[in-house]
Amino acid sequence: MKPLPTPFARRRLAIRWGTALLLPLFLGGCSLQRVAIRAAGGALAGGGATWGSDDDPELVREALPFALKTIEGLLAADPADRRLLLAAASGFTQYAQGFLVPEADYLEESDFARARAERERAGRLLARATGYGLRGLDTLRPGFAAALRDPGRRDTALAGLGPEAVPLLYWTGAAWGARAALALDDPELATDLPLVERLMRRARELAPGFEDGVIHDFYVVWEGARAGTAAGAADRAREALAAARRYAGGRRAAPLVAFAESVAVAEQDRATFTRLLGEALALDAAASGPHRVANLLAQRRARWLLARADDLFLE
Repeated sequence: MKPLPTPFARRRLAIRWGTALLLPLFLGGCSLQRVAIRAAGGALAGGGATWGSDDDPELVREALPFALKTIEGLLAADPADRRLLLAAASGFTQYAQGFLVPEADYLEESDFARARAERERAGRLLARATGYGLRGLDTLRPGFAAALRDPGRRDTALAGLGPEAVPLLYWTGAAWGARAALALDDPELATDLPLVERLMRRARELAPGFEDGVIHDFYVVWEGARAGTAAGAADRAREALAAARRYAGGRRAAPLVAFAESVAVAEQDRATFTRLLGEALALDAAASGPHRVANLLAQRRARWLLARADDLFLE
């Protein structure tokens, strides 16, 4: 029996985001200095949708580091600006998961050392994103980050967050979970995974249709990673895929690729794998508005997975 390739074996029982969802950065917008800072934040926010709809992912990749460092500079002067904290959490997550982690996967067989370096860098940026996200949640409910780790206060802290917290809940959970997936030998991060799921569960309760259903993508991967090892996990992943498709309305390829890569491979269902990746490739990225870059990245991964199908399936 052929073993599964390293990237798949390593992530079988952990959260795995194969491609990021490059959505608009959620910025918005007293002293004169703060007015200037928030005006600059508003200008950055106005460019987010333009980036998401770009037809050149590499151009976006090259532009994001400057934008992220600019956001960090603004935060240094106004560290409690919730919109900037959200922009930092989402931006660093998208950069790491949209570009660094996939690049590491694509390089692994030809340049293992470089692939490892890319993953280590991604892990550091995801840790940064998680920190910004938790700081943002603290601005909504002071002491939230500490309460989340306290079993006696966790439920009350989560229940105290309303719909305005959904973007921060989502991006904090996405960053935290992705970091854990890159560090499966870190016991502290492994014990954090239930906290990640609680953040996502609260986001789903408050706004199940957030950003065309991206929260359900998380559950495709969360349950898909346990397919074959936890009773009912594959069925729950199918339910999450159905919800993601319902909210996306044919505009997003990522949930199709995520299900193919997780559940279809775990169940050795090559027909479903091929069908879903074919659907992802058939999606018209040019017509998907702010999801264009995300769809182009998902389609790149779909082609890579199809090229590796003979290694992923044992028949």
